[in-house]
Amino acid sequence: MKRFACHALGIILAMGMAACGGGQPSETGAATTASSGAVTAAAPAVTAAAAIRLGKYPDYNPDPLPPDTAGVQRNASELAAGIRIGWNIGNTLEAIGGETNWGNPKISRDLIRLVKQSGFNAIRLPTSWDQYADPQTGKISDAWLNRVKEVVQYCVDNDMYVIVNIHWDGGWLENNVDLARKSAVIAKQKAYWQQIATALRDFDEHLLFAGANEPDVADAKEMEILMGYHQTFVDTVRATGGRNAYRVLVVQGPKTDIGRTNSLMWRLPADTVPGRLMVEVHFYDPYNFTLMQQDEWWGNQFYYWGNGYHSTTDTAHNATWGEEAQLGSNFALMKQKFVDRGVPVVLGEFAAMKRSGLAGDDLSLHLASRAYYHNFVVRTAIANGMLPFFWDTGAQDANASGIFDRNTNTVRDRQLLDALVGGAR
Repeated sequence: MKRFACHALGIILAMGMAACGGGQPSETGAATTASSGAVTAAAPAVTAAAAIRLGKYPDYNPDPLPPDTAGVQRNASELAAGIRIGWNIGNTLEAIGGETNWGNPKISRDLIRLVKQSGFNAIRLPTSWDQYADPQTGKISDAWLNRVKEVVQYCVDNDMYVIVNIHWDGGWLENNVDLARKSAVIAKQKAYWQQIATALRDFDEHLLFAGANEPDVADAKEMEILMGYHQTFVDTVRATGGRNAYRVLVVQGPKTDIGRTNSLMWRLPADTVPGRLMVEVHFYDPYNFTLMQQDEWWGNQFYYWGNGYHSTTDTAHNATWGEEAQLGSNFALMKQKFVDRGVPVVLGEFAAMKRSGLAGDDLSLHLASRAYYHNFVVRTAIANGMLPFFWDTGAQDANASGIFDRNTNTVRDRQLLDALVGGAR
């Protein structure tokens, strides 16, 4: 499940990952024609498992609209130029069991207004769909589609860009990037995006769709399967027509990891319209500073990161890797591979936890270091043409990553907010 510390990357990543070179992406190539198709007759009732295995889902795109450029004239690079800094409404619409089941209140218009007034102009909306869908037919609840549409409207009404995705969602896609389940995943991906894209089709270019979250891909063979999932996403959205024929879409690198994306993602899905795709990666390095919660035999937590922020009294917890130079080199890979070739890169998640158990000068130095880290990530991302979206769980505990108190719609962490928004300036 996607809570704050669910990005444990393992010992290897904790020790650092050297990025390696790879081929360059292309948005060109043969354009695919996504056919809307005729309404197919629903299959006889089958078990949920059989439905998933056989892909027995009805056609949820019976009424595609003619392509419409109204309100979606800008391509991906032009749209990216308008996004300064974004904020994730984490642990909410993707929460298993319902929107409030992970401790956050329902998203309100007042919350979105506060986020906009605080300096953000984009929202990433992690969203679950599978738990709201009929397991046999793939039909997503109308009430849930309407709820997501309502939240998107809050964002658009505040002149904010908003990215709607299929998040972890039980792992049906991102944990199943393999040949054995490829057909089943593609069938579900098509059924869900037919419904999501149709329900949200009337929004203008403020709305972007993202096909997945953090697909678990380790090698070139799995990357090719993931490209099939991405191609299904692009073709399905385009086939619903209207503004979706031109809407900017976001596809994810393998595990949204910068090193893997650089080495494995050598092409993008074919598209019927050029220049309307973005790539997404996430960043939680160095792991010891951002997510690690206890010292281990192989290494300690980092409380103090960055030039000028190392402790002279608690030297065992100073960062020893992943500082400014390495961070800059990683982000430069995405600029060289994608941004310089007209493909914007969404830094869809980044965050460093607040350490509990510190006090006095140690706590003050840690918080100052943490603020500097977030400011540096934002500044470096923007310098490399990437669009930074801070990961915020809304957590109320001692290790809270949240900027805002969502119960009172007030700023809870002014130091962190100023660091993030200041970096975007």
